[in-house]
Amino acid sequence: MRFAAAGALFAGFMLTTAAAAAEPAGPARGGPPHNLVIFVADGLRSHIVTPETAPEMARIRAEGVDFQNSHSLYPTVTTVNASAIATGHRIGDTGDFGNTLWIGAAVSPASPSRFAGLEDDPTLGGMNARFGGNYLHEISLLAAARAHGFATAVIGKAGPAAVQDVTARNGETLIIDDFTGYPEGLPLAADVKAAITAAGFDPHAEDRGLNGSAGDYIMSGIHVANVQQQDWFVGVTTKVVLPRLKASGKPFVLVFWSRDPDGTQHGNGDSFNTLSPGINGPTSLAAIRNADDDLHRIREALKALGLADATDIVVTADHGFSTVSRASTTSTANRRKYLDVKPGSLPPGFLAIDLAAALKLPLRDAVGLPIDLKGGFHPRGEAAMLGSAQHPSVLIADNGGSSLLYLPGPGAKALAAKVVAAMIKQDYVAAVFVDDALGPLPGALSTRAIGLIGAAATPRPQIVVSYKSFVMPDCVRTDPELCAVEVSESAYTEGQGIHGSFSRANTHNFMAAIGPDFKSGFADPAPVSNADWAPTLAKILAIPMPANGKLTGRVMSEALPGGATPAFSAAVVRSTKAAGGFETVLDTQTVGEEVYLDAAGMPGRVVGLRP
Repeated sequence: MRFAAAGALFAGFMLTTAAAAAEPAGPARGGPPHNLVIFVADGLRSHIVTPETAPEMARIRAEGVDFQNSHSLYPTVTTVNASAIATGHRIGDTGDFGNTLWIGAAVSPASPSRFAGLEDDPTLGGMNARFGGNYLHEISLLAAARAHGFATAVIGKAGPAAVQDVTARNGETLIIDDFTGYPEGLPLAADVKAAITAAGFDPHAEDRGLNGSAGDYIMSGIHVANVQQQDWFVGVTTKVVLPRLKASGKPFVLVFWSRDPDGTQHGNGDSFNTLSPGINGPTSLAAIRNADDDLHRIREALKALGLADATDIVVTADHGFSTVSRASTTSTANRRKYLDVKPGSLPPGFLAIDLAAALKLPLRDAVGLPIDLKGGFHPRGEAAMLGSAQHPSVLIADNGGSSLLYLPGPGAKALAAKVVAAMIKQDYVAAVFVDDALGPLPGALSTRAIGLIGAAATPRPQIVVSYKSFVMPDCVRTDPELCAVEVSESAYTEGQGIHGSFSRANTHNFMAAIGPDFKSGFADPAPVSNADWAPTLAKILAIPMPANGKLTGRVMSEALPGGATPAFSAAVVRSTKAAGGFETVLDTQTVGEEVYLDAAGMPGRVVGLRP
């Protein structure tokens, strides 16, 4: 990632004295390009993978490349990282700043809201229509592969699946997700439907069954992994899609996006209104094994089809995970009574409620209707407005452990100072970032420091806030990353799972690779991220990927035969201190011009921030 933190103080030190990486020659081939399978285990923490919890992933990590120093892009939510995996660009270029964004116009056929929830196929179509046919503004690896003669397919979780080839909405890439077979879904060719039926599967995607209801504060969440839906996905993959790709006679790229462990960790019922065991309970562990079993079945199918030796397999996660806390001693939002919130708990939309009170502005929902706090209501749908419905002063898009704030009206600079001053008084706020045009502000760093200013086509958030994280006091594990808890803007109750914050528990995703174009038995100590996959895989596949923006990842040369481990260093960026001592501290690592983001926030409020 090529960006500068202007005006910030860097204190660098070397983490390794390895020589700078030599660019290895392209993979030696006597025949056609190799195939590629990208398996995304949504929400998989790096350190949770062991031979006991996930034997197939642990085997790939041990026998192939273990990316020990891996990174999810911040904000650590799904479509942010889906866009990075797809394009190899950071978020300032893709404009995919969160799962929920302010767009300024309705883009979903199902809602008049000018906010957009991107984990939805029709909404992604609306995004493309609003932003020049490709809201990401960058070519994806799959689109580039298609253009160079590869067969392409994506299977799995709705939203991030379609993001992998977001302009392929008419069957150019075979896309199978939650909406397949239903009116909202992308079109599926008649012969593919027939093949799915002939293989013994319903051509309509399975729903999540008993895995689909997260419960609430008076009813426990789920106690089964997402087996029903993913059995359908992996069955269609192994019995229909892989044989079809082989029969095409072309090299192929296949993406399988596993909803587990993310979906199950979010709604787990093992930790009902209590922090322990949180996302380390038996249901979450079953979800990790479910994803691992699916990966095993795909690998076995590759072997049975005679494709294993000619196929590279990449395993990555979009982000890590934490356990939900809904506690605050400073908020006024949790002093009210709500119809569906445990008394004393922070409700969904707590930041909007607290800011509305501090700024003395009316509180509205995502379409501009007033919210009756006295009647026991709170913001829903991960979005809220402050001010008038026609000309709101503050727009808030909630993304789990972080929120994006937009200030569309006149006087934004003066208003930003008031917003930041109000937020940093809250004990649940850990880090604040402000657009250059509104700052600098005491206690906040620039959004440029975290790579949010680039060539994006979508509206850029002007303030980003990350919420507090801490280590569970009675966690049965000794690893802080596996014991992390965070405050979050979500409907999940205390003890369930969440992500999105700037803790190392959320930025440290799982990454590994194996195959003919990767080293064997190599543990990579250098920092890498989800933005590095596309340039690395494009090099392996020998396909060009032209770029509009400059916030690109790097080729992970050290993971390829003949590549040397690069030198890398660490640095700390600090904001000025605000009244009361609040400051945002950002830990980074650097390889050449590429900056990797470890953790950020007020010391004492962030898991994994260096002392």
